[in-house]
Amino acid sequence: MPQVTALTHRRMLALAVPIMLANISTPLIGIVDTGVVGQLSDPSYIGAVAVGALIFSLLFWTFGFLRMGTTGLAAQSAGAADEDELAAVLLRALLVAGLCGSLLIALQWPIREAAFGLVGGTERVSQLGQDYFNIRIWAAPFSLANYALIGWFVGIGRTRIVLLLQLVLNLSNIALDALFVLVFEWDVRGVAAGTVVAEALALIVGLTMAWRALQGRGIAGARGRILVAGKIRRMLAINRDLMLRSLALVSIFFWFTADGARQGETALAANAVLMHLVSASAYILDGLAHAAESLVGRAIGAGDHLRVGTAVRMTTIWAVACAVVASLVIAIAGGTFIDLMTIDITTRAAARVYLPWAIAAPLLGVWAYQLDGIFIGATATAEMRQGMLVSFVAFVCAWWLSRPFGNHGLWAALSFHYAVRAISLWYYYPAVLRRIRTLGGRESTPAAVTDAP
Repeated sequence: MPQVTALTHRRMLALAVPIMLANISTPLIGIVDTGVVGQLSDPSYIGAVAVGALIFSLLFWTFGFLRMGTTGLAAQSAGAADEDELAAVLLRALLVAGLCGSLLIALQWPIREAAFGLVGGTERVSQLGQDYFNIRIWAAPFSLANYALIGWFVGIGRTRIVLLLQLVLNLSNIALDALFVLVFEWDVRGVAAGTVVAEALALIVGLTMAWRALQGRGIAGARGRILVAGKIRRMLAINRDLMLRSLALVSIFFWFTADGARQGETALAANAVLMHLVSASAYILDGLAHAAESLVGRAIGAGDHLRVGTAVRMTTIWAVACAVVASLVIAIAGGTFIDLMTIDITTRAAARVYLPWAIAAPLLGVWAYQLDGIFIGATATAEMRQGMLVSFVAFVCAWWLSRPFGNHGLWAALSFHYAVRAISLWYYYPAVLRRIRTLGGRESTPAAVTDAP
Protein backbone atom coordinates (compact mmCIF):
# COMPACT_ATOMS: atom_id res chain seq x y z
CA MET A 1 0.00 0.00 0.00
CA PRO A 2 1.52 3.36 -0.96
CA GLN A 3 2.49 5.59 1.93
CA VAL A 4 0.11 8.45 2.72
CA THR A 5 1.72 11.90 2.96
CA ALA A 6 0.16 15.11 4.20
CA LEU A 7 -0.83 17.59 1.52
CA THR A 8 1.12 20.71 2.38
CA HIS A 9 1.82 23.92 0.49
CA ARG A 10 5.33 22.65 -0.16
CA ARG A 11 4.12 19.39 -1.69
CA MET A 12 1.49 21.16 -3.73
CA LEU A 13 4.09 23.57 -5.09
CA ALA A 14 6.36 20.63 -5.89
CA LEU A 15 3.66 19.58 -8.36
CA ALA A 16 2.74 23.05 -9.59
CA VAL A 17 6.12 24.76 -10.00
CA PRO A 18 7.51 22.38 -12.66
CA ILE A 19 4.30 22.82 -14.66
CA MET A 20 4.49 26.58 -14.25
CA LEU A 21 8.10 26.56 -15.45
CA ALA A 22 7.13 24.32 -18.35
CA ASN A 23 4.22 26.57 -19.23
CA ILE A 24 6.36 29.70 -19.05
CA SER A 25 8.45 28.23 -21.85
CA THR A 26 5.37 27.46 -23.97
CA PRO A 27 4.51 31.07 -24.90
CA LEU A 28 8.13 31.49 -25.92
CA ILE A 29 7.26 29.62 -29.11
CA GLY A 30 4.73 32.22 -30.13
CA ILE A 31 6.82 35.07 -28.78
CA VAL A 32 9.89 33.95 -30.70
CA ASP A 33 7.81 33.23 -33.81
CA THR A 34 6.44 36.77 -33.66
CA GLY A 35 9.76 38.31 -32.71
CA VAL A 36 11.66 36.54 -35.50
CA VAL A 37 9.27 37.48 -38.29
CA GLY A 38 8.85 40.90 -36.67
CA GLN A 39 12.44 41.63 -37.66
CA LEU A 40 11.43 41.39 -41.32
CA SER A 41 9.82 44.88 -41.07
CA ASP A 42 6.58 43.92 -42.85
CA PRO A 43 3.63 43.54 -40.39
CA SER A 44 1.99 41.06 -42.76
CA TYR A 45 4.49 38.42 -41.58
CA ILE A 46 3.32 38.87 -37.98
CA GLY A 47 -0.28 38.72 -39.13
CA ALA A 48 0.34 35.56 -41.15
CA VAL A 49 1.96 33.74 -38.23
CA ALA A 50 -0.86 34.92 -35.94
CA VAL A 51 -3.53 33.63 -38.32
CA GLY A 52 -1.71 30.36 -39.00
CA ALA A 53 -1.10 29.72 -35.31
CA LEU A 54 -4.72 30.55 -34.55
CA ILE A 55 -5.93 27.97 -37.07
CA PHE A 56 -3.76 25.29 -35.48
CA SER A 57 -5.00 26.32 -32.06
CA LEU A 58 -8.50 25.65 -33.35
CA LEU A 59 -7.45 22.29 -34.77
CA PHE A 60 -5.31 21.06 -31.91
CA TRP A 61 -7.21 22.57 -28.98
CA THR A 62 -10.29 20.83 -30.37
CA PHE A 63 -8.44 17.66 -29.41
CA GLY A 64 -7.50 19.07 -26.01
CA PHE A 65 -9.45 16.19 -24.48
CA LEU A 66 -6.33 14.10 -25.14
CA ARG A 67 -4.61 16.19 -22.45
CA MET A 68 -7.46 16.99 -20.07
CA GLY A 69 -9.32 13.70 -20.22
CA THR A 70 -6.12 11.70 -19.88
CA THR A 71 -5.13 13.70 -16.79
CA GLY A 72 -8.39 13.05 -14.97
CA LEU A 73 -8.51 9.35 -15.80
CA ALA A 74 -4.82 8.80 -15.02
CA ALA A 75 -5.07 10.66 -11.71
CA GLN A 76 -8.06 8.63 -10.58
CA SER A 77 -6.36 5.37 -11.60
CA ALA A 78 -3.23 6.40 -9.70
CA GLY A 79 -5.31 7.29 -6.64
CA ALA A 80 -6.97 3.87 -6.76
CA ALA A 81 -3.54 2.21 -7.18
CA ASP A 82 -4.76 0.44 -10.35
CA GLU A 83 -1.50 0.03 -12.29
CA ASP A 84 -2.96 -1.90 -15.23
CA GLU A 85 -5.63 0.72 -15.86
CA LEU A 86 -3.07 3.49 -15.47
CA ALA A 87 -1.08 2.06 -18.37
CA ALA A 88 -4.22 1.35 -20.40
CA VAL A 89 -5.31 5.01 -20.06
CA LEU A 90 -2.09 6.13 -21.77
CA LEU A 91 -2.25 3.51 -24.51
CA ARG A 92 -5.87 4.41 -25.35
CA ALA A 93 -4.99 8.10 -25.50
CA LEU A 94 -1.99 7.51 -27.79
CA LEU A 95 -4.10 5.33 -30.09
CA VAL A 96 -6.74 8.06 -30.40
CA ALA A 97 -4.04 10.71 -30.92
CA GLY A 98 -2.50 8.78 -33.80
CA LEU A 99 -5.85 8.25 -35.50
CA CYS A 100 -6.93 11.89 -35.11
CA GLY A 101 -3.57 13.25 -36.27
CA SER A 102 -3.61 11.10 -39.39
CA LEU A 103 -7.17 12.21 -40.14
CA LEU A 104 -6.16 15.89 -39.96
CA ILE A 105 -3.37 15.29 -42.48
CA ALA A 106 -5.74 13.45 -44.82
CA LEU A 107 -8.26 16.32 -44.64
CA GLN A 108 -5.76 19.15 -44.83
CA TRP A 109 -7.05 20.67 -48.09
CA PRO A 110 -10.70 21.25 -47.02
CA ILE A 111 -9.54 22.32 -43.55
CA ARG A 112 -7.17 24.91 -45.00
CA GLU A 113 -9.70 26.30 -47.47
CA ALA A 114 -12.45 26.56 -44.86
CA ALA A 115 -10.20 28.06 -42.20
CA PHE A 116 -8.70 30.81 -44.32
CA GLY A 117 -12.07 31.53 -45.84
CA LEU A 118 -13.47 32.17 -42.37
CA VAL A 119 -10.55 34.19 -41.04
CA GLY A 120 -10.32 36.54 -43.99
CA GLY A 121 -7.58 39.17 -43.81
CA THR A 122 -5.60 40.72 -46.64
CA GLU A 123 -4.46 38.71 -49.65
CA ARG A 124 -0.83 38.97 -48.52
CA VAL A 125 -1.55 37.68 -45.01
CA SER A 126 -3.72 34.87 -46.39
CA GLN A 127 -1.04 33.66 -48.83
CA LEU A 128 1.72 33.67 -46.22
CA GLY A 129 -0.60 31.99 -43.72
CA GLN A 130 -1.33 29.17 -46.17
CA ASP A 131 2.41 28.63 -46.68
CA TYR A 132 2.68 28.22 -42.90
CA PHE A 133 -0.30 25.84 -42.79
CA ASN A 134 0.95 23.55 -45.58
CA ILE A 135 4.05 22.69 -43.57
CA ARG A 136 2.85 22.69 -39.98
CA ILE A 137 -0.08 20.34 -40.63
CA TRP A 138 2.43 17.48 -40.76
CA ALA A 139 3.06 17.94 -37.04
CA ALA A 140 -0.51 16.88 -36.21
CA PRO A 141 0.15 13.26 -35.05
CA PHE A 142 3.17 14.38 -33.03
CA SER A 143 1.35 17.31 -31.39
CA LEU A 144 -1.70 15.25 -30.39
CA ALA A 145 0.43 12.40 -29.03
CA ASN A 146 2.34 14.93 -26.94
CA TYR A 147 -0.99 16.16 -25.54
CA ALA A 148 -1.74 12.63 -24.36
CA LEU A 149 1.70 12.14 -22.84
CA ILE A 150 1.65 15.45 -20.97
CA GLY A 151 -1.84 14.76 -19.65
CA TRP A 152 -0.78 11.36 -18.40
CA PHE A 153 2.35 12.63 -16.68
CA VAL A 154 0.37 15.42 -15.00
CA GLY A 155 -2.20 12.89 -13.82
CA ILE A 156 0.38 10.70 -12.11
CA GLY A 157 2.18 13.68 -10.61
CA ARG A 158 5.38 13.39 -12.70
CA THR A 159 5.43 17.08 -13.41
CA ARG A 160 9.22 17.27 -13.69
CA ILE A 161 8.95 15.09 -16.77
CA VAL A 162 6.35 17.52 -18.13
CA LEU A 163 8.90 20.29 -17.63
CA LEU A 164 11.53 18.26 -19.47
CA LEU A 165 9.22 17.61 -22.42
CA GLN A 166 8.20 21.25 -22.70
CA LEU A 167 11.80 22.39 -22.59
CA VAL A 168 12.76 19.93 -25.32
CA LEU A 169 9.83 21.10 -27.45
CA ASN A 170 10.14 24.81 -26.89
CA LEU A 171 13.89 25.28 -26.84
CA SER A 172 14.38 23.19 -29.96
CA ASN A 173 11.57 25.13 -31.63
CA ILE A 174 13.19 28.45 -30.74
CA ALA A 175 16.57 27.35 -32.07
CA LEU A 176 15.09 25.95 -35.28
CA ASP A 177 12.99 29.07 -35.88
CA ALA A 178 16.06 31.28 -35.64
CA LEU A 179 17.99 28.97 -37.95
CA PHE A 180 15.31 28.54 -40.60
CA VAL A 181 14.10 32.15 -40.67
CA LEU A 182 17.13 34.31 -39.93
CA VAL A 183 19.79 32.10 -41.51
CA PHE A 184 18.01 30.12 -44.24
CA GLU A 185 15.51 32.97 -44.92
CA TRP A 186 12.47 30.68 -45.11
CA ASP A 187 10.20 33.38 -43.59
CA VAL A 188 6.92 31.89 -42.22
CA ARG A 189 7.75 28.51 -43.76
CA GLY A 190 10.77 28.30 -41.47
CA VAL A 191 8.59 28.97 -38.43
CA ALA A 192 6.29 26.10 -39.41
CA ALA A 193 9.12 23.69 -40.22
CA GLY A 194 10.76 24.40 -36.86
CA THR A 195 7.56 23.45 -35.06
CA VAL A 196 7.20 20.15 -36.95
CA VAL A 197 10.72 19.00 -36.10
CA ALA A 198 10.44 20.15 -32.48
CA GLU A 199 7.16 18.26 -31.93
CA ALA A 200 8.74 15.06 -33.29
CA LEU A 201 11.75 15.41 -30.99
CA ALA A 202 9.51 15.96 -27.96
CA LEU A 203 7.43 12.89 -28.81
CA ILE A 204 10.51 10.67 -28.95
CA VAL A 205 11.62 11.88 -25.53
CA GLY A 206 8.11 11.56 -24.11
CA LEU A 207 7.61 7.99 -25.26
CA THR A 208 10.99 7.04 -23.81
CA MET A 209 10.12 8.55 -20.43
CA ALA A 210 6.68 6.89 -20.40
CA TRP A 211 8.22 3.51 -21.09
CA ARG A 212 10.63 3.97 -18.20
CA ALA A 213 7.82 5.07 -15.87
CA LEU A 214 5.75 1.98 -16.69
CA GLN A 215 8.53 -0.59 -16.39
CA GLY A 216 8.41 -2.62 -13.22
CA ARG A 217 4.83 -1.59 -12.36
CA GLY A 218 3.28 -4.98 -13.06
CA ILE A 219 1.28 -3.85 -16.09
CA ALA A 220 1.06 -7.15 -17.92
CA GLY A 221 -2.73 -6.89 -18.00
CA ALA A 222 -2.80 -3.38 -19.46
CA ARG A 223 -3.06 -4.46 -23.11
CA GLY A 224 -6.11 -6.55 -22.32
CA ARG A 225 -7.86 -3.51 -20.89
CA ILE A 226 -7.34 -1.13 -23.78
CA LEU A 227 -10.51 -2.13 -25.63
CA VAL A 228 -12.74 -2.96 -22.64
CA ALA A 229 -16.22 -1.74 -23.63
CA GLY A 230 -17.05 0.04 -20.37
CA LYS A 231 -13.72 1.87 -20.30
CA ILE A 232 -14.08 2.89 -23.95
CA ARG A 233 -17.59 4.23 -23.34
CA ARG A 234 -16.43 6.30 -20.39
CA MET A 235 -13.46 7.68 -22.33
CA LEU A 236 -15.65 8.55 -25.31
CA ALA A 237 -18.20 10.33 -23.10
CA ILE A 238 -15.48 12.37 -21.43
CA ASN A 239 -13.76 13.11 -24.73
CA ARG A 240 -17.04 14.15 -26.37
CA ASP A 241 -17.79 16.67 -23.64
CA LEU A 242 -14.25 18.04 -23.64
CA MET A 243 -14.13 18.24 -27.43
CA LEU A 244 -17.32 20.31 -27.54
CA ARG A 245 -15.98 22.46 -24.73
CA SER A 246 -12.70 22.97 -26.60
CA LEU A 247 -14.51 23.83 -29.82
CA ALA A 248 -16.48 26.54 -28.03
CA LEU A 249 -13.36 27.94 -26.35
CA VAL A 250 -11.21 27.97 -29.47
CA SER A 251 -14.06 29.45 -31.47
CA ILE A 252 -13.96 32.46 -29.15
CA PHE A 253 -10.29 33.07 -29.85
CA PHE A 254 -10.76 32.27 -33.54
CA TRP A 255 -13.53 34.87 -33.65
CA PHE A 256 -11.30 37.33 -31.79
CA THR A 257 -8.44 36.96 -34.28
CA ALA A 258 -10.72 36.95 -37.32
CA ASP A 259 -12.45 40.15 -36.23
CA GLY A 260 -9.07 41.75 -35.58
CA ALA A 261 -7.99 40.74 -39.10
CA ARG A 262 -11.07 42.41 -40.56
CA GLN A 263 -10.06 45.64 -38.81
CA GLY A 264 -6.78 45.72 -40.70
CA GLU A 265 -3.19 44.50 -40.43
CA THR A 266 -2.27 46.96 -37.66
CA ALA A 267 -5.08 45.81 -35.35
CA LEU A 268 -4.32 42.18 -36.14
CA ALA A 269 -0.62 42.60 -35.38
CA ALA A 270 -1.28 44.60 -32.18
CA ASN A 271 -3.73 41.98 -30.91
CA ALA A 272 -1.25 39.21 -31.73
CA VAL A 273 1.46 40.90 -29.66
CA LEU A 274 -0.87 41.49 -26.69
CA MET A 275 -2.27 37.96 -26.82
CA HIS A 276 1.22 36.70 -26.11
CA LEU A 277 1.04 38.53 -22.78
CA VAL A 278 -2.42 37.11 -22.09
CA SER A 279 -1.28 33.60 -23.04
CA ALA A 280 1.87 33.83 -20.93
CA SER A 281 -0.14 34.73 -17.82
CA ALA A 282 -2.67 31.97 -18.57
CA TYR A 283 0.06 29.37 -18.93
CA ILE A 284 1.55 30.36 -15.56
CA LEU A 285 -1.84 30.18 -13.84
CA ASP A 286 -2.48 26.83 -15.50
CA GLY A 287 0.35 25.42 -13.39
CA LEU A 288 -1.87 25.71 -10.32
CA ALA A 289 -4.89 24.43 -12.25
CA HIS A 290 -2.90 21.39 -13.39
CA ALA A 291 -1.84 20.73 -9.80
CA ALA A 292 -5.52 20.83 -8.84
CA GLU A 293 -6.32 18.33 -11.59
CA SER A 294 -3.78 15.83 -10.34
CA LEU A 295 -4.46 16.26 -6.61
CA VAL A 296 -8.24 16.28 -6.93
CA GLY A 297 -8.26 13.29 -9.29
CA ARG A 298 -6.02 11.16 -7.09
CA ALA A 299 -8.00 12.04 -3.98
CA ILE A 300 -11.22 11.02 -5.74
CA GLY A 301 -9.64 7.77 -6.90
CA ALA A 302 -8.82 6.99 -3.29
CA GLY A 303 -12.21 8.14 -2.00
CA ASP A 304 -10.69 10.86 0.21
CA HIS A 305 -13.07 13.83 -0.27
CA LEU A 306 -11.47 15.77 2.60
CA ARG A 307 -8.22 15.86 0.65
CA VAL A 308 -10.16 17.23 -2.32
CA GLY A 309 -11.15 20.28 -0.30
CA THR A 310 -7.58 20.82 0.89
CA ALA A 311 -6.26 20.66 -2.69
CA VAL A 312 -8.88 23.14 -3.89
CA ARG A 313 -8.10 25.68 -1.17
CA MET A 314 -4.33 25.50 -1.51
CA THR A 315 -4.18 25.74 -5.28
CA THR A 316 -6.73 28.56 -5.42
CA ILE A 317 -4.88 30.72 -2.88
CA TRP A 318 -1.68 30.44 -4.86
CA ALA A 319 -3.44 30.94 -8.20
CA VAL A 320 -5.03 34.24 -7.11
CA ALA A 321 -1.70 35.49 -5.76
CA CYS A 322 0.00 34.62 -9.05
CA ALA A 323 -2.75 36.39 -11.01
CA VAL A 324 -2.14 39.61 -9.09
CA VAL A 325 1.60 39.39 -9.73
CA ALA A 326 1.05 38.64 -13.43
CA SER A 327 -1.16 41.70 -13.87
CA LEU A 328 1.41 43.90 -12.14
CA VAL A 329 4.21 42.58 -14.34
CA ILE A 330 2.20 43.23 -17.52
CA ALA A 331 1.38 46.75 -16.31
CA ILE A 332 5.02 47.54 -15.59
CA ALA A 333 6.79 45.76 -18.44
CA GLY A 334 4.09 45.62 -21.13
CA GLY A 335 5.42 48.60 -23.10
CA THR A 336 8.94 47.20 -23.19
CA PHE A 337 7.61 43.82 -24.31
CA ILE A 338 5.70 45.45 -27.17
CA ASP A 339 8.84 47.22 -28.38
CA LEU A 340 10.76 43.94 -28.34
CA MET A 341 8.09 42.16 -30.34
CA THR A 342 7.92 44.50 -33.32
CA ILE A 343 9.88 47.33 -34.90
CA ASP A 344 6.78 48.67 -36.68
CA ILE A 345 5.92 52.04 -35.08
CA THR A 346 2.21 51.84 -35.94
CA THR A 347 1.84 48.40 -34.37
CA ARG A 348 3.67 49.54 -31.24
CA ALA A 349 1.34 52.52 -30.80
CA ALA A 350 -1.80 50.44 -31.34
CA ALA A 351 -0.68 47.75 -28.89
CA ARG A 352 -0.14 50.36 -26.17
CA VAL A 353 -3.69 51.64 -26.64
CA TYR A 354 -5.16 48.20 -25.90
CA LEU A 355 -2.60 47.16 -23.24
CA PRO A 356 -5.02 47.73 -20.28
CA TRP A 357 -7.14 44.80 -21.50
CA ALA A 358 -4.12 42.49 -21.31
CA ILE A 359 -3.40 43.78 -17.79
CA ALA A 360 -6.91 42.82 -16.65
CA ALA A 361 -6.90 39.35 -18.26
CA PRO A 362 -5.11 37.39 -15.47
CA LEU A 363 -7.43 38.76 -12.77
CA LEU A 364 -10.50 37.87 -14.81
CA GLY A 365 -9.30 34.49 -16.08
CA VAL A 366 -7.83 32.93 -12.93
CA TRP A 367 -11.22 31.83 -11.55
CA ALA A 368 -12.15 30.00 -14.75
CA TYR A 369 -8.75 28.30 -15.00
CA GLN A 370 -8.92 27.11 -11.41
CA LEU A 371 -12.45 25.72 -11.69
CA ASP A 372 -11.45 23.99 -14.94
CA GLY A 373 -8.66 22.19 -13.06
CA ILE A 374 -10.99 21.04 -10.30
CA PHE A 375 -13.59 19.80 -12.78
CA ILE A 376 -11.00 17.96 -14.88
CA GLY A 377 -9.69 16.12 -11.82
CA ALA A 378 -13.28 15.17 -10.98
CA THR A 379 -13.96 14.26 -14.66
CA ALA A 380 -17.00 16.57 -14.41
CA THR A 381 -16.81 17.12 -18.14
CA ALA A 382 -20.53 17.57 -18.86
CA GLU A 383 -20.58 20.60 -16.57
CA MET A 384 -17.46 21.98 -18.26
CA ARG A 385 -19.13 21.59 -21.64
CA GLN A 386 -22.26 23.38 -20.53
CA GLY A 387 -20.37 26.20 -18.89
CA MET A 388 -18.25 26.86 -21.96
CA LEU A 389 -21.24 26.85 -24.29
CA VAL A 390 -22.88 29.49 -22.11
CA SER A 391 -19.72 31.62 -22.13
CA PHE A 392 -19.46 31.32 -25.93
CA VAL A 393 -22.99 32.64 -26.34
CA ALA A 394 -22.16 35.44 -23.90
CA PHE A 395 -19.06 36.36 -25.91
CA VAL A 396 -21.00 36.54 -29.18
CA CYS A 397 -23.70 38.72 -27.63
CA ALA A 398 -21.12 41.03 -26.05
CA TRP A 399 -19.22 41.26 -29.35
CA TRP A 400 -22.42 42.19 -31.20
CA LEU A 401 -23.32 44.92 -28.72
CA SER A 402 -19.79 46.36 -28.59
CA ARG A 403 -19.08 46.52 -32.34
CA PRO A 404 -19.39 50.34 -32.44
CA PHE A 405 -16.34 50.52 -30.16
CA GLY A 406 -14.04 48.73 -32.63
CA ASN A 407 -11.07 46.85 -31.20
CA HIS A 408 -11.85 48.04 -27.67
CA GLY A 409 -15.25 46.39 -28.03
CA LEU A 410 -13.60 43.18 -29.20
CA TRP A 411 -11.37 43.09 -26.11
CA ALA A 412 -14.36 43.90 -23.89
CA ALA A 413 -16.24 40.89 -25.28
CA LEU A 414 -13.25 38.63 -24.59
CA SER A 415 -13.04 39.92 -21.01
CA PHE A 416 -16.79 39.37 -20.52
CA HIS A 417 -16.38 35.75 -21.63
CA TYR A 418 -13.89 35.13 -18.78
CA ALA A 419 -16.37 36.41 -16.21
CA VAL A 420 -19.30 34.38 -17.55
CA ARG A 421 -17.12 31.28 -17.84
CA ALA A 422 -16.21 31.45 -14.15
CA ILE A 423 -19.78 32.19 -13.03
CA SER A 424 -21.21 29.28 -15.03
CA LEU A 425 -18.69 26.81 -13.56
CA TRP A 426 -19.33 28.15 -10.06
CA TYR A 427 -23.02 27.45 -10.61
CA TYR A 428 -22.23 23.73 -11.10
CA TYR A 429 -19.56 23.55 -8.41
CA PRO A 430 -21.82 22.60 -5.43
CA ALA A 431 -23.29 19.67 -7.37
CA VAL A 432 -19.82 18.45 -8.33
CA LEU A 433 -18.74 18.56 -4.68
CA ARG A 434 -21.82 16.58 -3.61
CA ARG A 435 -21.02 13.95 -6.23
CA ILE A 436 -17.43 13.68 -5.00
CA ARG A 437 -18.58 13.15 -1.41
CA THR A 438 -20.88 10.29 -2.36
CA LEU A 439 -18.62 8.41 -4.79
CA GLY A 440 -19.05 4.88 -3.64
CA GLY A 441 -18.87 5.77 0.05
CA ARG A 442 -15.12 5.30 -0.11
CA GLU A 443 -14.17 8.07 2.30
CA SER A 444 -12.61 5.57 4.66
CA THR A 445 -9.89 4.45 2.21
CA PRO A 446 -7.54 7.35 1.63
CA ALA A 447 -4.38 5.26 1.70
CA ALA A 448 -4.05 5.02 -2.07
CA VAL A 449 -3.32 8.74 -2.39
CA THR A 450 0.36 9.64 -2.62
CA ASP A 451 2.19 12.74 -3.72
CA ALA A 452 4.65 10.90 -5.92
CA PRO A 453 3.13 7.78 -7.49
